[in-house]
Amino acid sequence: MQADKLLVNFSQIFCPNDLGHPLRGAEMDEAQIIEHGYIAIKEDKILEVAAGEPSASLIGKATEIVDYSGKLATPGLIDCHTHLVYGGSRENEFSQKLNGVPYLDILAAGGGILSTVRSTRSATFEELYQKSEHLLNEMIVHGVTTVEAKSGYGLNWETEERQLKVARQLNEDHDIELVSTFMGAHAIPEEYKDRSDDFIELVIDEMLSKVKAENLAEFCDIFCERNVFTAEQSYRLLSAAKELGFKLRIHADEIASIGGSKVAADLHAVSAEHLMVIKDEDIDLLSEANVIGNLLPGTTFSLMEDTFAPAKKMIEKGMAITLTTDSNPGSCPTANLQFIMQLGCFQMKLTPIQVFNAVTINAAYSVARNEKVGSLDVGKQADIAIFDAANIDFPMYFFATNLVSQVYKAGKLVVNERQRLE
Repeated sequence: MQADKLLVNFSQIFCPNDLGHPLRGAEMDEAQIIEHGYIAIKEDKILEVAAGEPSASLIGKATEIVDYSGKLATPGLIDCHTHLVYGGSRENEFSQKLNGVPYLDILAAGGGILSTVRSTRSATFEELYQKSEHLLNEMIVHGVTTVEAKSGYGLNWETEERQLKVARQLNEDHDIELVSTFMGAHAIPEEYKDRSDDFIELVIDEMLSKVKAENLAEFCDIFCERNVFTAEQSYRLLSAAKELGFKLRIHADEIASIGGSKVAADLHAVSAEHLMVIKDEDIDLLSEANVIGNLLPGTTFSLMEDTFAPAKKMIEKGMAITLTTDSNPGSCPTANLQFIMQLGCFQMKLTPIQVFNAVTINAAYSVARNEKVGSLDVGKQADIAIFDAANIDFPMYFFATNLVSQVYKAGKLVVNERQRLE
């Protein structure tokens, strides 16, 4: 069969293994790395990936051949935990963090998430759309082709719905594919102060069914944390979401370990997020329940803490992990997944193979898009990130610089020479 496009002469092609499940334990150490190879694309899908020169049967009169000598190709990167849609920003809190004010203290004083809630409630659809589109433009030039996007800066139905509708419209309009998560229980709104149970009931009784009826989100998430939502409240809300057909996530063990990981294991959530202070016995629970750990080292970095999720221990205990930005206005204001990957090496001591597996095939399972993206298997969508690097080590070693030069989404060149193509 003749290819529409032939991308040739790569120095290396990183091909993660899709084993039919997220890579766990020792599987995280394995991948196919093709030296001096090519990628053939037919329409929007991978037709062939191999070493050497493409056969004549792949080349027709209309075949476009592009030389990528000296470059590295990987599947398009997947950012599987973001708070993409929000109003305002929180640089005014930066000096407080520099002076050692804890994150939960800023929240308790009406800042943090609650500050963003006020800004998001007052923002129009168009304002939220434009701000989120700008973030997506930054993400795609850094190699990201699929993004999970949470709501959670509304904490009332009107604004939560607006956030989710912005994400839905961007999914239609932008080259990046968006996967939506409803996170109405991201914080206790000021009007429900000291009445968190009442707010949980509001989310369960009124918001969940509306999200489902309007098909606005695929996942449901909650912030299980000290002075936010308890493990019991998290279990109650996520159980109700599961009954309605939502896939589950949970923010757990980020600042205090209060039982969120056990909730994730008991309900067989797709993922548990953060896990910076997870206990060893809870790693065992998540491993046994096949819950993916979505790890966010940029949050530890941004909060100026020194406790990173114990990624190596998780792998040793058989867990599947991802790395993801947590892109948000407060605890991790970045759109650069490459930097997060580098933190995975520098701070978590993960190897480049483990890191690339985390942001490709495992992240695809985390957003339930593994049948379509996350690897370069024949028949999958041709989502490809191309690095100005000869091998997978270089983008981890040469840090804090965008090394992605080209990006293909569904076989279409959408970034060239680090510039998004309109």
